Amino acid sequence: MAYEKKIPVDLDCPLRLTMSLIESKWKSCILDELRSGEAMRPSEIHKCLPEAAPRVLDIQLKEMTEDGLVSKTVFPELPPRSEYKITALGKTLLPIIDAMLAWGTEHYDIFERKYGKHNACLAPALG
Repeated sequence: MAYEKKIPVDLDCPLRLTMSLIESKWKSCILDELRSGEAMRPSEIHKCLPEAAPRVLDIQLKEMTEDGLVSKTVFPELPPRSEYKITALGKTLLPIIDAMLAWGTEHYDIFERKYGKHNACLAPALG
């Protein structure tokens, strides 16, 4: 059974509408991984985000497909194989994600204080 929000999305607030598409913990990360435009199998996305539970990623990929942010292609073979690719609509969110990445890099000291200096998840983003 699909999760339904207890509080409906406020259609009069563009910020809340946008956040409703990327508010989960992994959706922005999934879009970032798909940004090249190359299709990825679910297992490849899971490898890129190992700290995320595969079931959670699968649910979020399904939601993102329903919202039109990614497309899913299922190949008619045994065993079945599927791939996800960012859509034109999904690409319109990349500038927002880029701004979030830049802000996180610029204010990295906040995360060092909050999580410690050796957080493996944050350090590679600084490249």
